Amino acid sequence: MTEPRKHVYFLSDAHLGCLAIEHRRTQERRLVHFLDSIKNKARAIYLLGDIFDFWYEYKMVVPKGYTRFFGKIAEMTDMGIEVHFFPGNHDWWCGDYFEKECGMTLHYGAQVLDIMGQEFYLAHGDGLGETDKKFVFLRKLFHSSFLRSCFNCLHPRWAIDFGLQWAKKSRLNHQYEDGSLSGEPYKGEKNEFLIIFAKDYLKAHPTINFFMFGHRHFMLDLMLTRSSRVLVLGDWITHYSYAVWDGEHMMLDQYLEGETQP
Repeated sequence: MTEPRKHVYFLSDAHLGCLAIEHRRTQERRLVHFLDSIKNKARAIYLLGDIFDFWYEYKMVVPKGYTRFFGKIAEMTDMGIEVHFFPGNHDWWCGDYFEKECGMTLHYGAQVLDIMGQEFYLAHGDGLGETDKKFVFLRKLFHSSFLRSCFNCLHPRWAIDFGLQWAKKSRLNHQYEDGSLSGEPYKGEKNEFLIIFAKDYLKAHPTINFFMFGHRHFMLDLMLTRSSRVLVLGDWITHYSYAVWDGEHMMLDQYLEGETQP
């Protein structure tokens, strides 16, 4: 008898195609192996942004690569598994390829959803209480329809390479003393803008049970109240982490090939 599909998975920040990651193909395969390991358990998967290190989609052209990943996503949606994609600050410029060719559902911006009886606030996390003025300015540029129209005039040969090189520079600028490419470490509960945002949002929306974010690349599961938690999902560069919800229990875990059973 087939096991009922009752698990919902959340992950973010794979940054597939990142030129700063030496073993990019191995990284993609690891993510695909994880997806393959959960395909008979999952009822839904939420990809909370920055799955790609850079994505720009022309009307008739998409970036090359990611064949294994897209094939696995298409296989899962063909099986009836919901796959939801929340564009992040690295892969905001999506068109209809993910929906039409891979069967994913796109969500631009944060969503409040009921998932098996609990209320979830889902977002990549960029722009939510962000105080870095340079980042806020760049985010406004990347969300500009005018800038996108200008970028669209560039030939894909140069445009995609420019985007990947820009993203590589950004990733290397956030490399820390230990060589990690994950970015700035956890600042503490009082200083993390996503935690500050969640606490402020909860004051006016006390029914939220789970705040689920990507973007910051560290793993965090923090109780805000007796009925509300905030989770930051880590990444698939260093942590290979994900969250899973079965309707009763929420777990933040890491995928170690051959050792865990997600």
